[in-house]
Amino acid sequence: MDVRTSSGSAARLGGLRGVWRRWLGTGAVLAILVVAGTVASPHGAGAAAHDSGDRVSGAGKTIIEGGTGGASPLPVTTVVAFHAGPQGGDFECLALVPPQATGPGSGEFTVNAMYVTGKVTSLDVQGDTATLRGIATVTGLGAGTAQAFTARVTDGGPGATVTLDVSGLTFHEILVEGQINVR
Repeated sequence: MDVRTSSGSAARLGGLRGVWRRWLGTGAVLAILVVAGTVASPHGAGAAAHDSGDRVSGAGKTIIEGGTGGASPLPVTTVVAFHAGPQGGDFECLALVPPQATGPGSGEFTVNAMYVTGKVTSLDVQGDTATLRGIATVTGLGAGTAQAFTARVTDGGPGATVTLDVSGLTFHEILVEGQINVR
């Protein structure tokens, strides 16, 4: 056997062992970092234990049952959009009325009657119904800042419902376009 060949093979084998040790060492370090990152991360395993998984989102157009109320109610439509989860969310609702009760323009919803913009601070889901609670700024009807609101929404497309309580007022709305997802 040639000494050069045998010592060359031994050197290569020793080099491969060194590479293998470095790969094992690197793999061990990466495994430790992954485990440490998962435990330390607010979105890792620790956060999942506190996340109920409940979520709600929706957007669309509604009509308010009974409109403005009274002997000669005006129709009221809203554009509503919201999303919420265990960490909170946002709620938006713009109510529009026609500029006049009858005649030309009475079917055009162009007058801003009320706008509610708020932060969702809690979410409760029971079956296909979600209750969002939070604090809003309200303009128009019921105007004010730091107004507590509650919005109860049902899952579904047209026909799903939104009930909004804000500024001492309650609005029962029926979704005519859009979708609400409670999960």
